[in-house]
Amino acid sequence: MPDINLATIDHGKAFDWGRTSADYAKYRDIYPASFYAKLREIGIGLPGQHVLDLGTGTGVLPRNLGSARFTGTDISPEQISMAQRLSQGLNVEYLVTPAEEIDFPADSFDAVTAVQCFHYMDKAALLPRLHHVLKPGGLFAICSMIFLPQECDITRGSEALVLKYNPTWTGGNFARRDELPEAPEWVKPLFEVKHRVLYCEGIPFTRESWHGRMLTCRGVEASLSGEDIAAFTQEHWAYMQTLPKQFTVKHQVAMFVLGKK
Repeated sequence: MPDINLATIDHGKAFDWGRTSADYAKYRDIYPASFYAKLREIGIGLPGQHVLDLGTGTGVLPRNLGSARFTGTDISPEQISMAQRLSQGLNVEYLVTPAEEIDFPADSFDAVTAVQCFHYMDKAALLPRLHHVLKPGGLFAICSMIFLPQECDITRGSEALVLKYNPTWTGGNFARRDELPEAPEWVKPLFEVKHRVLYCEGIPFTRESWHGRMLTCRGVEASLSGEDIAAFTQEHWAYMQTLPKQFTVKHQVAMFVLGKK
């Protein structure tokens, strides 16, 4: 897969999620039960539905919200290969394709999800395609879960090490949001805002699982050289030895749910 290179992210430094696939599968299935419960409350992932999961990665959402039929897409063949391996026996189909190039018949899906990936996508190209493939009244959920370094010494220490090895990384220093926007201009032509969900929750980690979580961030395994990854791994693991064996890291979950007009 060609590297992703976006001027608005990491100051244009290229990254490739396929390089993280093995560790991503092991360490990034971290969304709490409340995350999936909120989606079901909104009406996404219910029995009988067909849901399209964009930027599915290793298939975390389809594997955990499996009461519906899922189609997962991702630009990375390595991520899709891992998702297929982990989803054996589940009602999930996976395709390698950029989100902006999805090609399904009209009214194919009851809902579309984009978890932790919408900011990588071209809204102008994507939204008309989503409008086309969603059924009347279908929902599009843009979801994220970010840790809050301004409120946690552990995350501040990890972010400092990422920036030591990758000063171009712009994926850190996120602050708690007070609210989600009511209706940005890009929403209005084709969609309307149906739900806005915003809450915080402590996510449990061990030293190993948090170390893996940081290895699989965009600023490390997806973009650094092998030499720098090894150096980061050694220094970050030494940092882990200064922490309790188990701890929680506060995250903020955001769900911005649009309805097809």
